[in-house]
Amino acid sequence: MSSDRILITGVSGFVGGRLADCIIDSCVYGVTGVSRTALSKSYPVFEIPSFFDLPAVDALFDGVSVVVHAAARVHVMSDTESDPLQAFREVNVEGALNFARQAAAAGVKRFIFISSIKVNGEQTRLGQPFFSHDGPLPEDFYGISKHEAEQGLRELAAETGMEVVIIRPPLVYGPGVKGNFASMIKLVGKGLPLPLGAVHNKRSLVALDNLVDLIIVCIDHLAAANQVFLAGDGQDLSTTELLQGVAKAMGKPSRLVPVPAELLMFGATVLGKKAMAQRLLGSLQVDISKARNLLGWQPPLSVEEGLKRCFPDQ
Repeated sequence: MSSDRILITGVSGFVGGRLADCIIDSCVYGVTGVSRTALSKSYPVFEIPSFFDLPAVDALFDGVSVVVHAAARVHVMSDTESDPLQAFREVNVEGALNFARQAAAAGVKRFIFISSIKVNGEQTRLGQPFFSHDGPLPEDFYGISKHEAEQGLRELAAETGMEVVIIRPPLVYGPGVKGNFASMIKLVGKGLPLPLGAVHNKRSLVALDNLVDLIIVCIDHLAAANQVFLAGDGQDLSTTELLQGVAKAMGKPSRLVPVPAELLMFGATVLGKKAMAQRLLGSLQVDISKARNLLGWQPPLSVEEGLKRCFPDQ
């Protein structure tokens, strides 16, 4: 596939911004950005507060043959919306599908949708990873909205012939990461003893630059058309190993107290923090062999290198 320009939604975000920079640096494609707020970049950026209020489509999709849809209403811990599911659907389903329809009508050949491993589910049994062909089992509103968007995009692909590529990443980490990973970094940085020195789960993560590399491969790889890929570093870590890795990357000692995971889960449940404890103590593994076998893709960064890039000044 030959592509002159890649349109990226969410270029002000964690994934979209890094993807745009890497594509520009490669000098292979041009970039058009879409952002909810005004941005000053070396490439054209359209300010679009809503995917239902698009500018002139001819200008927006001029020279574009591939769209990477990285914009989304992301998972939030304390949602204040009166109808959270509808709030997710409005952006992640209805907005995404409206944008994809406009892209198809403008002649865009491929639409890459950054979904979430939450479409597969929240947990796996140890040593039994999720596969891209597994039946969906989303549990929270964010995961449900991503699943519904995937379904709509498949229908749109069948109707229009526009190729759709779906990528489901687990937790993405890298420079400027926010959310739970940023909170964990702060705790490690404070040097406080943490009761997580005996957690023997396994979780898959994906370094930001590994995810970006997979997206770039999917831009023009013929075998990626109408496929679903799970993203990951190819190296699963226990929570204990992850905390040790973060501490090492920061140049800090890891002060981890070996408290049995069963005791931690009991205490968290009593305190009403069971969901948080499940994320720390449970397993969530993904199998990336499809991307390896079908695309010839290998994660370019090890987990150790990915963690180092979180702290460029160390």
